[in-house]
Amino acid sequence: MDGQTKTLMLLRHAKADWPLGVDDFERPLSGRGHRDAPTAGTWMVDNGHVPHYILCSSALRTRQTCTWVCRELGDKAPTPRLEDRLYDADAATVLAVINHVPETVRTLLVVAHMPAVQEVAMRLASVDSDEEPVMELATHYPTAALTVLRTDRPWAELDGRDARVTGFVIPPGR
Repeated sequence: MDGQTKTLMLLRHAKADWPLGVDDFERPLSGRGHRDAPTAGTWMVDNGHVPHYILCSSALRTRQTCTWVCRELGDKAPTPRLEDRLYDADAATVLAVINHVPETVRTLLVVAHMPAVQEVAMRLASVDSDEEPVMELATHYPTAALTVLRTDRPWAELDGRDARVTGFVIPPGR
């Protein structure tokens, strides 16, 4: 352990549209997605969890979600790093990407897809996690939902049961 507490936030992209003839990778946000996407950024600012580093799937809907979040973060928003490996990734791949985050990063936001975001949150949830958010995210992980985890472990060592779930935030009315 490096002794310094870090925050990991896992954000599922906002609601996407299904336009005819559009490849899955290029699916844009729906109207509801554009309305819901800013809520995670607003929550981050209001709760003092502004990310130092953002990893974002390169798919259109995650990029659009990230743009809305960064708009809410304002001048505090770091430049997101687009990561092709986060698209259509399984939990092991998402964790492998997280494992390569520089150790100087104290607050990390990952914007990705289901089921990987839910699986990573469940895989990392330690036994001392807050029960209510763990039960919520285990049973229902809607679009634009955000899991907040805290850990003292280096990013490179995160694997399983290494982080305490402290919150699960969903857009209002969801």
